[in-house]
Parts: sequence; structure tokens; C-alpha cells
Amino acid sequence: MQIAIASDHAGYRLKCFLSAHLSERGYTMVDFGTDSEEPVDYPDFIRPAAESIAFDECIRGIALGGSGNGEAMVANRIKGVRCAVCWNEESARLASAHNHANMISIGARLVEQEKAAAIIDVWLDTEFDAGRHARRISKIDNPQ
Repeated sequence: MQIAIASDHAGYRLKCFLSAHLSERGYTMVDFGTDSEEPVDYPDFIRPAAESIAFDECIRGIALGGSGNGEAMVANRIKGVRCAVCWNEESARLASAHNHANMISIGARLVEQEKAAAIIDVWLDTEFDAGRHARRISKIDNPQ
């Protein structure tokens, strides 16, 4: 499974850590940058990662920044992307099970590396519950 990953300067170290963690789990990582801790504008990196999901180039995506909020806002502007800001395993589980989140955003200044890895693992390992949630996801993706 190909997973898009992108960060701004605040999320760079976490991006490197998570990329290695997920590669060890057998995932193929597609890195959209940034490549250092030099200040950058997060939309320049998050948007292409989100577009890779919308265009079916990557199956899921990870956005990383200081708080994760701005990154999620950028990702959610792309049609077909459902990006959830997650801060613990339960928020990640619900993002997958109820919201069918195909992208996750984590605040690198708020969540420690090991905790972020646990959040990502839960998100990837949790299946969508469908049922009543499928109707709601359809309304997100196809508003009337």
C-alpha cells in the first residue's frame, strides 16, 4: 500500500520517524516533503499529498505540522479527501471506523513520536464500519 506523507518544517522530524516506522511495517512511503527544518509554507507540501489520494496514486495520506490543524484544512479542500486531525488512538480509530478518513493529520508539537506511531497504526489497522456511516460519508463526498 502506498501512503503519501508530507509535512512542514515543524513536522519534519516526525515525518522522518513515521516514514521509517511504516516502511518497517511494509508500507511504501511517497514523500512529498519538506526536506528540512527550514521554514516553509505547509500548503506547498500538503496539497500535492492530498491530491495523490484524490487521483488514486496513494491509498492513504499523512499530514504533519505544528498543530495539524492547518494541514487538515488544506487537505480537506481537495475533493475526495477526508482528513481527520488525531491526537490519540481513539480519535484515530473513530476516524477510520466512522469517518472513513483517508488522510490523517497530527500536530508534531503536541504528540510525541511513539504516540504518533501508535495513532497511525490504529488508523491504518481499523476498518471502516460502513452501515449508517456510509450514508454520511456519501453526503460528505457528494453534497446535494
